[in-house]
Amino acid sequence: MPEGIEIEIYRRAAERVVGRTVAAVEANDDWFLKGGITAREVTEALTGHEVVAATRRGKLLVLVMSNGVRLGLRFGMTGRLIVDDLSAIEYLEYASIRADPAWDRFGLRFTDGGHLRIQDPRRLGGVQLEPDEEALGVDAFTATLGDLNERVFKGEVALKARLMDQSRLAGVGNLICDEVLWRAGIDPARAAGSLSDQERSKVLRHLRRVLEDFLRDGGSHTGKLMPARVRGGRCPKDGAELLRRQIGGRTTYSCPRHQH
Repeated sequence: MPEGIEIEIYRRAAERVVGRTVAAVEANDDWFLKGGITAREVTEALTGHEVVAATRRGKLLVLVMSNGVRLGLRFGMTGRLIVDDLSAIEYLEYASIRADPAWDRFGLRFTDGGHLRIQDPRRLGGVQLEPDEEALGVDAFTATLGDLNERVFKGEVALKARLMDQSRLAGVGNLICDEVLWRAGIDPARAAGSLSDQERSKVLRHLRRVLEDFLRDGGSHTGKLMPARVRGGRCPKDGAELLRRQIGGRTTYSCPRHQH
């Protein structure tokens, strides 16, 4: 967390700064500046220029400036976007619900008095000029069956690991992935290349529905499986005790009864 859902919510919030001109840059945390950039460089690149667009690819939010500079914002596991003192999303699973100014890692002040900032307790996010967007796979919101056949449904690697590989499919995190495969009835440990045509179509169909549902309900933590994602939790569909495993380096919950 946050996953592609939260970043899309952030992108929509960031649209409120489109048309505003940067008056000052707050970049006092050198650790948060990625790609070898300095506070002076990012300040010079942004100050005096207007935000002309807010775009997203997977978990990457990009502010496009009037001088052509692209500012990439990443939020790690606990990053929250705050625009004009309003948090774009109030709740992040596995993150503190407190809003501590000491966690402010980067900010933009605008000539109209407005403010955009990133709060990140664990400092796992970061800011970068000209991020390599092409290093990311196809965005989960726009992925087609052809995209998944080409990028995901191949080889002996676990299906969950493939779905969460941001270089193949950008925006799917742990909670989205478990929910999709739970709804689709497919074991996350299955080899990615082992799915039938029908199962592949089912994964895509549920991916689209999960993204739609989560976006409508306000976050990746709103899934039907989510309340049962605890030790000893039981499947909301059939009551079987959920399996808790490490797949693709992430804690994974799945139902041994209906996920095959």
